[in-house]
Amino acid sequence: MADELRLTTTLNKTYVPVTSTQQLIYALIEVIPNEVISNTRMQVNFGFVLDHSGSMRGAKIERLKEAMALALSKMAPQDLVSVTVFNDSAQVIAKQAPLADQKGLLDKIRSMRAGGGTQMSRGMSLGLREVYHSFNERYANQLLLLTDGQTYGDESQCLKLAKEAGDHKIPIQALGLGDDWNEDLLDEIGTLSNGGSDLVAAPDEIIPLFTQTVERSQKAVVRNAQMVLRLVSGVVPRQVWQVTPVIANLGYTPIAEQDVQMQLGELDAEQGKAILVELLLPQRRPGRYRIAQAQVTYDLPTEGVTEASTRSDILVEYTADAQQAKQYNPDIMNLIEKVTAFKLQTRALDEARMGNVAGATQKLRAAATRLLELGETDLAEAAQQEAENLEKSGQMSASGTKKLKYQTRKLTQKLPDLSE
Repeated sequence: MADELRLTTTLNKTYVPVTSTQQLIYALIEVIPNEVISNTRMQVNFGFVLDHSGSMRGAKIERLKEAMALALSKMAPQDLVSVTVFNDSAQVIAKQAPLADQKGLLDKIRSMRAGGGTQMSRGMSLGLREVYHSFNERYANQLLLLTDGQTYGDESQCLKLAKEAGDHKIPIQALGLGDDWNEDLLDEIGTLSNGGSDLVAAPDEIIPLFTQTVERSQKAVVRNAQMVLRLVSGVVPRQVWQVTPVIANLGYTPIAEQDVQMQLGELDAEQGKAILVELLLPQRRPGRYRIAQAQVTYDLPTEGVTEASTRSDILVEYTADAQQAKQYNPDIMNLIEKVTAFKLQTRALDEARMGNVAGATQKLRAAATRLLELGETDLAEAAQQEAENLEKSGQMSASGTKKLKYQTRKLTQKLPDLSE
């Protein structure tokens, strides 16, 4: 198979002015699967690890049961699945096996009852063991972890298990329900396992997030993707941001004098990934120039393909026409504003954690202004409210912190169609 992925680049400026100083530009690089890849579905080796402690009573446990039923309905009969539940102990209620062989699984799920304390590492340990036993390089091997509370005294063991999961190529998607859970711990679990973390703000959101997680694992057909940006002499990289499927600071690793590398990991078969790169350009005479070449290497386990690659040149036009130099791509500028809002709230949370109330308050108000300009009224109000909380009490609320942290990273989940 050839040309499984294609690269497209869109700049924030149509033309770069000819001046005596360096020029800042942004390049949106989209890694897009072809039609064949976008219709490919991975077989999954999927483990569910579910909190059924006492705090899950009521709507939480009932929505969880509904979410499990719907998530299982999205799976194929040959998909491998296990279910582990935990409170202050843990139990595998369904061992890893093809879904078609899981007789009575829904009845076991419906019989779940909430009670007891929370020892998350016990559930993680048993759940990961089930996925380990059926690991297959050509499958989507993944663990979905849901909790609504603080785990007690076993945080280091949770992180150790997450690191082992990452080493064994089993990403964990860690979901926190409500307000009373440790987002730093779940974030670290997601990071160490090469997975992710997310907020389930209310019980009704369990259902869409469960099905979304299962469907994304089925579409993760591109593995071990990495991008190398080969820069022309004089071009300097500043920042690199992933903007889809969520905003994240990718950073980069210098691998040669003018080459930098970014790890992209898994790519969604339908959406792919989009990267926003901030570059400083040197002076040039008027004309069209290549400033960089982007190359992506990747594996396709379903096809037995390893280290396939695709590349694309990034070109800019220098102009002496002052009016031409004022032309900007509004869609890319909107994207930059969303990333800026995310950066502001991230820095605000860091400042608040370090006790710098004034700095955190200032950044939250700046983020609120950006979010309001973007039409994100609800998030803008949340940022403003947390600024007021900091001024009054020196602390942010648990619910507001989680809302800003997890929802601002989703501002770019759907990019505009730049071909129109």
